[in-house]
Amino acid sequence: MSKILEVENLRVDIPVGKQTLHAVRGISFSLSKGETLCVVGESGCGKSLTSLAIMGLLPSAAKRTADKLHFDGVDLLSASNRKMQKIRGNRLSMIFQEPMTSLNPAYTIGDQLMEVMLWHQNVTKAKAHERAVYLLEKVGITGAAKRMKQYPHQLSGGLRQRVMIAMSLMCGPTVIMADEPTTALDVTIQAQILLLLSELQREFEMGLVLITHDLGVVARIADRVMVMYAGEVVEQGTAKAVFEAPLHPYTRGLLECMPIPGKTKPGHHLGSIPGIVPSLIGEIAGCAFRDRCRHAREGCESFDRLRHDGKNHYWRCIMDEQETRGHLAKFTAGTEAAT
Repeated sequence: MSKILEVENLRVDIPVGKQTLHAVRGISFSLSKGETLCVVGESGCGKSLTSLAIMGLLPSAAKRTADKLHFDGVDLLSASNRKMQKIRGNRLSMIFQEPMTSLNPAYTIGDQLMEVMLWHQNVTKAKAHERAVYLLEKVGITGAAKRMKQYPHQLSGGLRQRVMIAMSLMCGPTVIMADEPTTALDVTIQAQILLLLSELQREFEMGLVLITHDLGVVARIADRVMVMYAGEVVEQGTAKAVFEAPLHPYTRGLLECMPIPGKTKPGHHLGSIPGIVPSLIGEIAGCAFRDRCRHAREGCESFDRLRHDGKNHYWRCIMDEQETRGHLAKFTAGTEAAT
């Protein structure tokens, strides 16, 4: 399949006093049309900044560099502000993390939905209104015509999130970046929003980059998974490969922290990852996870490259495939014993 989004060696650096915070450290990935890529990792690992860097929405002090940052044939690194304004919200949309702070409280839902289409496409207000009502109904909002006249504070969190999804679809984008779109919602609404995103993606044949820290979400909808830690990619592969055979100790640690519905016994102690994420200020040598890793050894302080198994499964660890699969067998046995 042709790649609609290509990212190579993306870096985001932020000045902090006389030093530099290396928030995103050389990540690479691609996305095909209709594909779902889930980006996972702890808070502060660089997931959201990655999406903002792609959208060209970084804080003014942040510096973005990359060897390649292409979207549908357009070089986003060299694109002018005018060019980016034509792309953002039109062909490349974003669903932000908190809809209440993303929607303008002074304007009605209808005005905000219509504005996107009126700005980017040469259509009448009547056409934009028709499209907005259609999409509100499509995302499961009843009485859509009446909702158009309401303000954000008059809607529940779940409805506001649905409005944000409808807004991202107004111009029929090729790719949607969704930054933890279910964080503020209860479990039932989370499931509805995820199902909705999957259905809309299939219907409109969009690429989806879903940023989340919830591995349960990833297991349900991902085609491929990219695991981030301390601003860099530590594992990447198909969802099946990453969940069935996680090759990086950090990925295995995350999975051990997750209860398995219907299998994890009541009262069973879940796993945990000791320690804290290292500071990203200044230069970082070697494996950033080594101080928290149960398999750390001499050499970790200088090893920093991605290995691969020849089947598009990558991991950043000093352990080669044979050794890491030996630890994987023990991890699998331990997981089965706990269920």
